[in-house]
Amino acid sequence: MEPADYSQIAYEVRERVLTITLDRPDALNAFTTTMMDELIDAFDHADADDDIRAIIVTGRGRGFCAGADLGRGGATFNASERPDRSIEDLRDGGGRVSLRIFESKKPVIAAINGAAVGVGITMTLPMDIRLVSSTAKIGFVFAKRGIVLEACSSWFLPRIVGISKATEWAFTGRIFDAQEALRANLVRSIHEPDDLLPAAWAIAREIADNTSAVSVTLMRQMLWRMLGADHPMEAHKVDSRAIRALGAGADAYEGVASFLEKRPPTFSLRPSRDMPEFYPWWEDKPFS
Repeated sequence: MEPADYSQIAYEVRERVLTITLDRPDALNAFTTTMMDELIDAFDHADADDDIRAIIVTGRGRGFCAGADLGRGGATFNASERPDRSIEDLRDGGGRVSLRIFESKKPVIAAINGAAVGVGITMTLPMDIRLVSSTAKIGFVFAKRGIVLEACSSWFLPRIVGISKATEWAFTGRIFDAQEALRANLVRSIHEPDDLLPAAWAIAREIADNTSAVSVTLMRQMLWRMLGADHPMEAHKVDSRAIRALGAGADAYEGVASFLEKRPPTFSLRPSRDMPEFYPWWEDKPFS
């Protein structure tokens, strides 16, 4: 699949920033299997393109994503009514998207422009920075639908907002506003609708213009994966490897030189070809 062939998302690259737009505005961008496939494919393309330095995810129209498409009525979540599906197909679709975002080599910014309910909010949890419109409504509504948290959100949500707030939102299933999301640190900031994308764009540009792509790729995985580490020694091992590997590289020399010469840096290393030998360290590569 190529980005030009997408039917339920839009894929636009401008000035080294990719904007992925959920594009079913007449259905408030409700999540479907097609959207799942296209999102996963879009992140695959983004990781392979060294000219993309940051990703913004937003929605077309009034909503960000109103949750799963409920077009099948009461049987929407009944896997037994889909006997033609393989075990792989029956994996939680939101979880497949969340896991792909978790693996992303590029930083991901959510610009939540409207209603974000169910998978519409859980898919944003593995994104790195969330900005929200002042008009947005958010809800982890699963208990009201007779199902449970999905999209790996039982792992992500308490790590972001703490266990008490996560349980409150999950157990009540209530809809809440942008101010409550901000108070709980679910989102970074609230913006008027017309200011939301420019604010997300400003963060993406700051990353794209001033940082080493290899440094950001490594740090993104270091920060996320250390959330599950059982001792700071695990972080020390990875830190030590990364400092040793990158300290001898061209970007470290350029970073110091540009600072001393008071000029913008021009970093040359690329994640597609220049990641240090120990990466990915979580694949049981011994410490050395």
